[in-house]
Amino acid sequence: MRGLYIHVPFCVRKCAYCDFYSLPERLDLLDAYVSAVLQEAESYNGLFFHTLYLGGGTPSLLGDERLRRLVGGLRCAVDLSDLVEATIEVNPESASAELLQAAMDVGINRVSIGVQSLSDRELERVGRVHTVSEAIETIVRTRKIGFRNVSADVIVGLPGQEWATLRPTLETLTGLGINHLSLYCLLLEQGMPLAVNPPDDLPSDDAQAELFEQAREFLGDCEFNHYEISNFALSGHECCHNLNYWRGGEYLGLGPAAFSHLQGKRFNNSANLEAYIQNPTGLVEEVEELEASGKAIEEAMLRLRLLSEGLVGDELIKQYGRANTWELIRRLDVMVAEGLLTFEGSTYRLARSRVLTSNPIFARVLGDG
Repeated sequence: MRGLYIHVPFCVRKCAYCDFYSLPERLDLLDAYVSAVLQEAESYNGLFFHTLYLGGGTPSLLGDERLRRLVGGLRCAVDLSDLVEATIEVNPESASAELLQAAMDVGINRVSIGVQSLSDRELERVGRVHTVSEAIETIVRTRKIGFRNVSADVIVGLPGQEWATLRPTLETLTGLGINHLSLYCLLLEQGMPLAVNPPDDLPSDDAQAELFEQAREFLGDCEFNHYEISNFALSGHECCHNLNYWRGGEYLGLGPAAFSHLQGKRFNNSANLEAYIQNPTGLVEEVEELEASGKAIEEAMLRLRLLSEGLVGDELIKQYGRANTWELIRRLDVMVAEGLLTFEGSTYRLARSRVLTSNPIFARVLGDG
C-alpha cells in the first residue's frame, strides 16, 4: 500500500501547544499554495496511491473551490483510481457545509475533526478558536451530508481537565456517531506558549495517565478497539492511511515540511512556505538511503505501536534476513524478559501497562536505549 499526504500549513491562530509547521494569517497565499502542490505532484506523475490524507494546519481553510481544484488536479497528476480511503482534517470554525459537500463530491470519504475538548473553558485555555457548540454542529453537519467515517481528535491533560470534564466529551462524541477517536496526551513542546508559561492547574504526569486510563476503559466499554497507542476505533473504522505508516509502507508527502518514504529513500521538504511556492520541486532535503538492517529496526518500532496487531518476528526475519535482524530480535527478547513487551506465538506486543511509557522502549528497539 502507498499513501499520499498533503500538508496544508495554514491556520487561523496558533494554538498554545502546537509545534506543527503551520502559519497563521497567511491565507493570502492559499491560491499560490494549491498551484505549487499541483506542480510538485506533476513531478511524481505515474505513481499510484491507495490512500490520500489532507492534514495540517487546517485543510478546511482551503474552502470548497480550492479543495475541488486541489483534488481534481491531484487526480490528473498521479493515479488515485484505486483509493480505498481519502481523509480531510477540518476544524469546526472552517468546516462549512460547502466545504464538506465539496469534499464528498471529489471523493473524500473520511473526515477528521479537531474537536480537542467539549469544554469551552478548556478550549479557551489553550487558544482554540472554536466553541463547543461549533464542534457539535460540525459533527452533525458532517454526518448529515453523508460521511460515514468520522474521526475526532481529543487532548488528554488540558489545563484544569478532570474526568468530570473529559468523560462528557467522550460520551457526547460517541453518542453523535463518531467511530474513530485519536486521544493525544498534552505535551509541553519546547518554546510553545504553554511550555513557556505552564498554568498552575495543568494535570501532573500521573493525573494525565489516570485520565487516559479512564478514557481507555470508557471507550472499551463502548466497543472501541485501542488499536494504536493514541487511536481507538469501532471495528472497520481504523485509519488505513496511518496503518500504512505503522506497517512500514511507502508514502509521499507534498507541501512544505512534508515527509516521504518512497522507493527505499526517506526525505522531506523544508519548512518554508514562501520558498516552496517559488520552487515546489526544489526544496527536498535530508535524503536518506535505507539499508535492510535499519529498515527492519524502524519497522519493528512502528509495528509495536499497533497494540493488537503487534510485530510478527518470523515475518520480519523473512523479509529482511536473519543477518539483518538477529541483534534486533535479541533486544526484543530481553525486553520480553523484563516485562516491557509480551511474546505470543511469534508476535511481540507492547505490554498494556507500558502504553504511556513507550518512548524509552522504542528507543531501545532503535538501539538508542
